[in-house]
Amino acid sequence: MRIGELAALTGVSVRALRYYEEQELLAAERGPGGRRRYPDDAVDRVRLIQRLYAAGLSSRTIRELLPRAADGDATPELLERLSAERRRLDGRIDELLTTRGELDEVIALATDNWRTGHRCPNH
Repeated sequence: MRIGELAALTGVSVRALRYYEEQELLAAERGPGGRRRYPDDAVDRVRLIQRLYAAGLSSRTIRELLPRAADGDATPELLERLSAERRRLDGRIDELLTTRGELDEVIALATDNWRTGHRCPNH
């Protein structure tokens, strides 16, 4: 199938499909005139790539996981890698929650100062 057909079937832009090729996540054969031709299973592969991106994985990680994930065989290595990614995300979430708590305190202080007419220190 051609790139436009693949884009239409998956809801992914032509630009994104080209990016997937650049990142070695998706391969196309070149026909006469250099036009891309994708195999029928490219639809499933693009949908898997989209799910992995939606799960917060980087192109590099997806490239590493695709050979094991594409066939649906959950090897121990695949499961450990996905679990490690989840732990990494949990760490980022904890950091963001801490940062949000700090921001909430700054907002509360600024609100109190505004209500009482006090200026923040150093101003």
